Amino acid sequence: MTMVKLAAVQAAYTLMDREACLATALDLLAKAAADGARIVVFPEVFIPGTPIWIDSGPIWAGDDQWYAHLVDQAVVVPGPVTETLGTAARDAGAYVVIGVDEREPHGTTIYNTTLYFGPDGTLLGKHRKLMPTGSERTVWGMGDGSTLPVVDTPYGRLSGLTCWENYMPLARFYLYTRGVDIWTAPTFASGDGWVAAMRHIALEGRCYVVGVNPCVHIGQIPADFPDRERVWRVEQGSEWVELGNSVIIDPMGQILAGPARNEETILTAEIDLAVVRAARRYFDPVGHYHRPDIFQLVVDTRPWPLVVESAAADQATTDGTAKA
Repeated sequence: MTMVKLAAVQAAYTLMDREACLATALDLLAKAAADGARIVVFPEVFIPGTPIWIDSGPIWAGDDQWYAHLVDQAVVVPGPVTETLGTAARDAGAYVVIGVDEREPHGTTIYNTTLYFGPDGTLLGKHRKLMPTGSERTVWGMGDGSTLPVVDTPYGRLSGLTCWENYMPLARFYLYTRGVDIWTAPTFASGDGWVAAMRHIALEGRCYVVGVNPCVHIGQIPADFPDRERVWRVEQGSEWVELGNSVIIDPMGQILAGPARNEETILTAEIDLAVVRAARRYFDPVGHYHRPDIFQLVVDTRPWPLVVESAAADQATTDGTAKA
């Protein structure tokens, strides 16, 4: 049997403070590893946190300063933050899955990105959210099919989707074809409906599912945050900016831990690859329970760069053969 302890870290970020969020992540990773976890999963865009102003007022109404701050605090991949996280993963001897607000080294578009680190400290892959939801499109760009990594571990194949991407049936199906055994779903989604969706994915993919949320009290928004009184709608009647809702589910849809709400906590569960294999004896969505003669999926996994430079064209110009 191939068993491992998995940890879902439900914690508060320090809004738009990259270094503070990184410090929190390092501390919680060490804590989870000390408890025996060898796969540790953090929430969506945990570094440097959710741009919560997108739901606090009309779109683009006075959010210029906030967005500029987000660009300043975003994570360049690879870069100093990923180097630090890699070192921490190596020290912990754990696979680490963590969400960041990512930007290119000289770019200002932000991507909702999930990073995967190995226990040797290597950055094994990243996933850029394919389709931001609603107001998220005012701050996040869209990823492409080149960032759908699946990570081999001794405990099973590790991958997943971000928040409402998990409602995209073709995206799920593609990852099922890659043999995902441990499915991570970093999210902000709250409520029983989301937990039901996580249970559905566990049953559909016959895999372990880890839904991981941040949990942030309104009092945890930094006192010196610009226009703090406007960044979140206090009049909503809730003291929680992010409610939590983390959960760990087995391949038969049974809840192993959680859902945890309105508290910072680390959920853990022992998971066993043999349980995944046994569950697929009954239902395998990309094996004996699929009909490729009727249904086929076409997936474009090429990157889509902004510029494609042609050495042939450069050589033609140098040789004077290019026409004016």
